[in-house]
Amino acid sequence: MRLILLALLVLTFSTHAEEDLSAKAWLKNMSQALRDKQFKVSIIQLQADHIRPLVYIHGIVDNQEIALLEYLNGPPKNAIRVGSRVTFIEHDQPAYSVSAPRIQGVWPAALAGDISLLEQGYQFVIGGRSRIAGRPGQMIRLLAKDENRYDAQVWVDMETYLPLRFDTLNQEKQLLEQTMVVELFELSEPANILIEAAKQDWPAIINQAERTDGKNWQFTWLPQGFDIVVRDHHRLIGIHEPVEYIALTDGLANISVYVARSGDNPMPNELLTRNGLSMVVVKVGALEVVAIGKVPSETLERIANSLVLK
Repeated sequence: MRLILLALLVLTFSTHAEEDLSAKAWLKNMSQALRDKQFKVSIIQLQADHIRPLVYIHGIVDNQEIALLEYLNGPPKNAIRVGSRVTFIEHDQPAYSVSAPRIQGVWPAALAGDISLLEQGYQFVIGGRSRIAGRPGQMIRLLAKDENRYDAQVWVDMETYLPLRFDTLNQEKQLLEQTMVVELFELSEPANILIEAAKQDWPAIINQAERTDGKNWQFTWLPQGFDIVVRDHHRLIGIHEPVEYIALTDGLANISVYVARSGDNPMPNELLTRNGLSMVVVKVGALEVVAIGKVPSETLERIANSLVLK
């Protein structure tokens, strides 16, 4: 009986301690877990009527993060991260490496980064608890502080603090995209495949395109929290038309902006796909500015119209 009472006291204390955590504390614990824990998860991503199954493995080898992302449907395709080098391996082209802090396509990179940066655009609010993949999870809402982005919500595993589910919701609170764990294993040591990955001689990191003839395009307005993370200048394959590419992010939402000469066949001024990806086209003299992202189309239009040549 004394053992039972002791166990109940421990459980009660643990529950109260968890309840005392703020929404930001939950997210900071999750960020730390994504960087430090060794684990393997099976994941499904839902976009409209499209389902994508993935396997993601993470560990620490020789004091650096190693991760593997495997796409289970379609032609073989993997991504391997060793430190800050991400190598993509596909069946129909040579492997290549880029410099990146995380593998894109699983969880938003900001969830494993400095959570405080997300506070520029989102408010953190504790939600309810749900059972996901057989594990209790605490929901944290990331509520947009303005009309320029969408809300999100993440369920954090109450034992490991790893994310169990991440949803993106539009302004009508409809689900746009969902990433959900269906199986989670916490590992006591790095998986063998990660140990072997750390030993491999991966391709050198490719340099970003030279911008010798790139234009200095600048934005006179961006939503709070959005920053430029990539600039690129290249020519389109086949027609060799120069294109300026600018990537923006607030940590959760990503926006791509393309500037090119107007084509003979005008593109639609606005397009919204079934998975919430918006696109707008704005004419700037003889040029065409295309902005694409999972944000309201009004946000994209204002960003595109704010583009000026300095």
